[in-house]
Amino acid sequence: MTARPDHVTDRVTDRVTGLVRALRSHGIRIGTGETVDAAAALAALGLDDRERVREGLAAALLHQESQRAVFDPVFELYFPLGVGGPDGSDTHRKAAGRGADRDGLRDRLADALAADDQALIGQLAVEAVDGFGGYGSSPGSDGWSSHQTLDRLAPETLLARVLAAIRAGSAAQGGEFTERLEADEIRRRIEGFRERVRTEARRRVAERRGAEEIARRAVAPSAERVDFLLAGRAHLDELRRAVHPLARKLATRLAARRRRAAHGSIDLRRTLRGSLSTGGVPMRPVLRRRRPARPELVLLCDVSGSVAGFANFTMLLVQALHDQFSKVRVFAFVNRVDEVTGLLAHGVADPAGLGGRILGEATVTGWHGSSDYGTALGEFAERYLDAVGPRSTVFILGDARTNMSDPNLPALRQISERARQVYWLNPEQRGQWSTGDSAADAYAELVEMRECRNAVQLGGLIARLLPV
Repeated sequence: MTARPDHVTDRVTDRVTGLVRALRSHGIRIGTGETVDAAAALAALGLDDRERVREGLAAALLHQESQRAVFDPVFELYFPLGVGGPDGSDTHRKAAGRGADRDGLRDRLADALAADDQALIGQLAVEAVDGFGGYGSSPGSDGWSSHQTLDRLAPETLLARVLAAIRAGSAAQGGEFTERLEADEIRRRIEGFRERVRTEARRRVAERRGAEEIARRAVAPSAERVDFLLAGRAHLDELRRAVHPLARKLATRLAARRRRAAHGSIDLRRTLRGSLSTGGVPMRPVLRRRRPARPELVLLCDVSGSVAGFANFTMLLVQALHDQFSKVRVFAFVNRVDEVTGLLAHGVADPAGLGGRILGEATVTGWHGSSDYGTALGEFAERYLDAVGPRSTVFILGDARTNMSDPNLPALRQISERARQVYWLNPEQRGQWSTGDSAADAYAELVEMRECRNAVQLGGLIARLLPV
């Protein structure tokens, strides 16, 4: 067996460490030992089979299946399928699309999709980016665009054509048309082609700007790090699936804090009194024992518009953590307040429908559908203030945008005076607070307001802010 030259080994080592750095930048925790395991796996597997390398590194570095959504595109950048264009050249076609045979490429793509020929689909993705994805007119601005490629090629319009080809092929062979090959299956194949185009465009851009920069800027973050205000339906579905694992992790951290707190702090008066027998030297510190008591939690959630996803996820997380509290009461509002504690308990079986149930069964709107914090806080103080007591921790969830209505600061002051603690979690960036119709800074003068833009921040804040 011929040993690999040292410079080849160095390049592979650089790629592994670069891959690990990029994954860490996306919040995936990878320790030194796991990095060493990945290098050992690579040495054992060799470099001849790229898919085997991918699976070996994933097995060594990842802890959850959900992390594959970040790992796969980053792996494509550090272990690319090829270099340059389809012929291996690094030529940039400034007049992108000019001279490329669009109709011919669409014909070949339709045939490949009908045959589900993955190798050919991958090759056509490379040709599509090379032919239609280039833009710019100077070396500094040249680049590759998957959006431009897909816009010009329009693969989604091939759906009917591919379906017709499959049915015609089945009829010609005398076989029965397989019911499973429905439109959804063809859409899945087209989406697979679109993803290959995106991967190819990232690879070509990374050759010019460096894999590290593209891995940081062009690879979508995991659902736990997506801004609540920007999360789409797919991200929210993934977040709902992550509620219970996150709740178990938080419960473990809260239990650890509770155990440490149960030991108590030093009782200085009793310690000094005991030191009289030793000439004033405190030989035996006396600890102040605490009576363990689980906190009472009150959630006051804005369920309007774009902040509804943030509120719904937080409500589900708190419901999953109900064992950590002596009492939980949840209230929802848009411009009117209603208690939804019962709906949340019932929502265990259908977390995806929680938002719809709240809007359909609770009275959270009055004469209009816009959020009105002042009216909602005033109604809460008038109708539900007995829910807040000296052992209560209150979390208010919302962006503090009042739609130019009265923020009703006295109502919030009344709530904060009764509660043990009040925290306001705001899903907007701090730089946007008090811009436009936001009353964030005014509310922040009365209660502690924290920026909470994604699930990672939310988990950290709940674990840190809750009393034990």
